[in-house]
Amino acid sequence: MEEGDLDRVVENETRSYAFPWTRAVFSDCVKSGHECWVAERGEIIIGHGVLSIGADEAHLLNICVRRDEQGHGLGRQIVVHMLERAGRRGATVVYLEVRPSNRVAGALYASLGFREIGRRKDYYPAEIGSEDARVLAITLGPAELPAPR
Repeated sequence: MEEGDLDRVVENETRSYAFPWTRAVFSDCVKSGHECWVAERGEIIIGHGVLSIGADEAHLLNICVRRDEQGHGLGRQIVVHMLERAGRRGATVVYLEVRPSNRVAGALYASLGFREIGRRKDYYPAEIGSEDARVLAITLGPAELPAPR
């Protein structure tokens, strides 16, 4: 992901989420040197991911797949790619937050080996009030990286 991709990334994000990240947030991630990746089909960005890495920890900050591209394994491919990047850069554990209501994402993360380690109360905005976040983690080791399907 580069600055020139951000309009298309934000369009994808806005079409996919009720509470999307802003262009400024993505721009800050690119400028700060986070692992920022896009999946493209032709000129169309069909998915993106943002990973922050510091010391031996990583945090999967954003994963998004266009609604019309969901259900075909692209989300899994993006997450596995991010885990591989984290491992290559020395991370031994990767964290993420997910909405309890996002059962599809929760099932994907569980299938890759993520485990719930806690909750963040009122973490996400919701249509009415807020929603907690499930905090998930996976420990990385050479034999522990999930295989793409």
